[in-house]
Amino acid sequence: MGTSTIAGVVRATCSAIWMRLKASVLPHPTRQQWLDIAQGFLERAQFPNFIGALDGKHIRVKKPPNSRSQYYNYKQFFSVVLLALADTNYRFIIVDIGSYGSTADARIFRASRMGRWLQSNQLDVPQPANLPGSTGPPVPYVVVGDEVFALSSQLMRPFPRRGLDAMRRTFNYRLSRARRFEECAFGIFTHKWRVFLSPIQLAPQNVNVVIKACVVLPNYVRTYEATPDEDTHVESLPSGSDTIQLGRSGLAERVICRLFFVPYWFLPFSLVVLFFLGGGGGSNLDEPGWLFFS
Repeated sequence: MGTSTIAGVVRATCSAIWMRLKASVLPHPTRQQWLDIAQGFLERAQFPNFIGALDGKHIRVKKPPNSRSQYYNYKQFFSVVLLALADTNYRFIIVDIGSYGSTADARIFRASRMGRWLQSNQLDVPQPANLPGSTGPPVPYVVVGDEVFALSSQLMRPFPRRGLDAMRRTFNYRLSRARRFEECAFGIFTHKWRVFLSPIQLAPQNVNVVIKACVVLPNYVRTYEATPDEDTHVESLPSGSDTIQLGRSGLAERVICRLFFVPYWFLPFSLVVLFFLGGGGGSNLDEPGWLFFS
């Protein structure tokens, strides 16, 4: 067969795989599915109220004609971006495929349907709930990302790495344990489909078709044919229970949301924690003014 015939067969096959499997293995999540995902993060990463790990992966492509630097990324190769939200079974929950490699992950997320749906509460995410063992105010269900994403009441990111105290180091460590599921999902994705280990010699629109097929196939395998994972049992630190009250209103919701999580693994069950944010005229909203323990 000729090259164009083979290319047509590959394109048609990948399109058929995507259309046939998308509804069953990559459905629009329901509220119960979000709760099941959150339970997975609690059991396997000891992080409550998390509904997915978010990250982007650059898929290598040959330089498209007349594309200038649109596909040239910061890693110094040409790519399209797969932005994905994953659960603790290394399955993709929502994906955004085909953005230019030169575009930052945070910008892709803001412009994607995933980001818009999350910000506008169109994903049927459960209502805020108390952290396990806590009698404090309800805390939103959030996704977790790395430092490139903007902090919001729907997305948690780590604290800046400089000048961290013990609480914030522990928070960052816990966050990294939750994020590793996305990194593992991408690792499985890449090594399962070796086409992604070298630049794909296709036009960008055809690359997107291949990526779609390779996204739903791992989900199908892990849903219907997966074997128990060796890393199911992970080490844990003692969990705490705390009641959190805000000492001052009117501060950024995104900062308050993150500070709800910070003392979760640190404080004994008998402590009551009151956060007074921005004390001493502090201009950095990431800094609590002081903490009072009673």
